[in-house]
Amino acid sequence: MEKRKLRINGHSHLLPYPEEIPQFMKDKGIFWVDKDRKFMLQKDWNRPITDSSFFLNEKLAWMERFNIDHAVVLNLSQLYGNGLRVEEMKQALRFQNDFNAKIQRENPSKFTCGFVVHPGFVRGACWEIERCVEELEMQLLCLPTHYMDTIGTWRCIFDEENEPIFELANKYNLAVEIHPYDGEKFIKLENTSWRFHLIWMLAQCADAYHFLTLNGYQDKYPNMRTCFAHGGQLAQINLGRRIQGFDGRPDLFEGKSHPRKAVGHKNIFFDTLVHDTGGLHLLIKNQGSKQVLMGLDDPYPLGEMESEKQSSYPGKILDLAIDQDIITEDERDAIWEDNVIQWLCGDDETAKQKLVNRILA
Repeated sequence: MEKRKLRINGHSHLLPYPEEIPQFMKDKGIFWVDKDRKFMLQKDWNRPITDSSFFLNEKLAWMERFNIDHAVVLNLSQLYGNGLRVEEMKQALRFQNDFNAKIQRENPSKFTCGFVVHPGFVRGACWEIERCVEELEMQLLCLPTHYMDTIGTWRCIFDEENEPIFELANKYNLAVEIHPYDGEKFIKLENTSWRFHLIWMLAQCADAYHFLTLNGYQDKYPNMRTCFAHGGQLAQINLGRRIQGFDGRPDLFEGKSHPRKAVGHKNIFFDTLVHDTGGLHLLIKNQGSKQVLMGLDDPYPLGEMESEKQSSYPGKILDLAIDQDIITEDERDAIWEDNVIQWLCGDDETAKQKLVNRILA
């Protein structure tokens, strides 16, 4: 009997219901959801909740409607903790991690959830990694492309000061998700026409990929597998420029690893959320289909959601890629299942089987 093909979404998000968010989060202006579930809010910021599947029960119904067996839930970008006082930051991230752990614990067949730490406080970040892995049984570390350090300077996540975090990720065989946010706080441009989501988020991913590969962390930490959100899209078109820059100005890259060494590396993954088959084709041509995993970024409007205007639905880009001979049906199935599992579990065959059993249960 042929094994059923699983459909696993490697990039999903989930909001707590308003009543699940502690009062201090609203009192401090950190993050909350209004009682009518129409907006997510922070101090001097709000964003409309554009789909009911931002919430658990509605998410489960949405997944069933589109035959999605399992989803990887990332942390909310609004809860990276940048710019908060230390105690507020720790409480906010603790809430996010405990919430995600509860979702995973109570819905093991449907969700694998990530946890987040703040790299500006490395020792505390390491303690939280230990807690989330050993006590909460979580295996996915969510990190921002950039963060604010203790003196207010913005840094790339793959700064060498953060190596203790990567050492722990390597020790615990963690999957790592790199996701952009907060660009408007350090890129000195007016926040108009959604430029930070449409342009700069992709540049932030490219910048983080630049430093991951220059530092050779994909080889230095062989048990850590890193996935870049949104296909690391600008990193794909930028590859040739980085290679030429490295070759042309070696004086700027002393002791660094050549960009070519990272291309198609088994420990670097990218999700499919690139919005068109041209972008997907370039991603697969650069990195190989085995390094690409399904990412819907649901339920955000920039995710692969059902849309009459775009005649879209979850999984459409892979169906189009088959029609255009960019991928085979076997590669499509692997992007939905095998590649996600490989990112989450690495070469640990016991962990892989445990995850599959959990989903099929």
